[in-house]
Amino acid sequence: MSIRISPDEHQPSASIEIPLDKPLPDYDLEQLAQPTPRDVDAVLVSQGFRDLVDDARGVLLDLLVHPPAPRSAGENVRLDITHPTPTPLEIIQLTGAICPGDDDVYRPGLWIVLRDPHAQLGSPLPHASQERVAAIIAEFVKRLQLA
Repeated sequence: MSIRISPDEHQPSASIEIPLDKPLPDYDLEQLAQPTPRDVDAVLVSQGFRDLVDDARGVLLDLLVHPPAPRSAGENVRLDITHPTPTPLEIIQLTGAICPGDDDVYRPGLWIVLRDPHAQLGSPLPHASQERVAAIIAEFVKRLQLA
């Protein structure tokens, strides 16, 4: 799975593109690879994909409130009570996306934009927030069994 996390240069936010590479029978999403972007549109408006987006929103909200520890953090970080809890990130956008593949096919995917509401506007997403985004998205993909 080729998840792309792209921090914005002049905003404290990051865009995340998650193409769906494997069938998701629980959502009636079986045929994901499509020959044209127009064919992906039919998948994005299906009830199964809408159900996936609804479930994705619930999982993402839970992870924003209870974020996993960043991968670069040691095990003792969870025991350190001297540091304040990191401020939660905000969902700016969560929607379907048409994702171009490497093999001249297109796939449906999820497009997410997360923002750090406490970071300075006009500046990039702080490194600690970028690590939090990466940890949240890794757990998000795992919980939804997208990989």
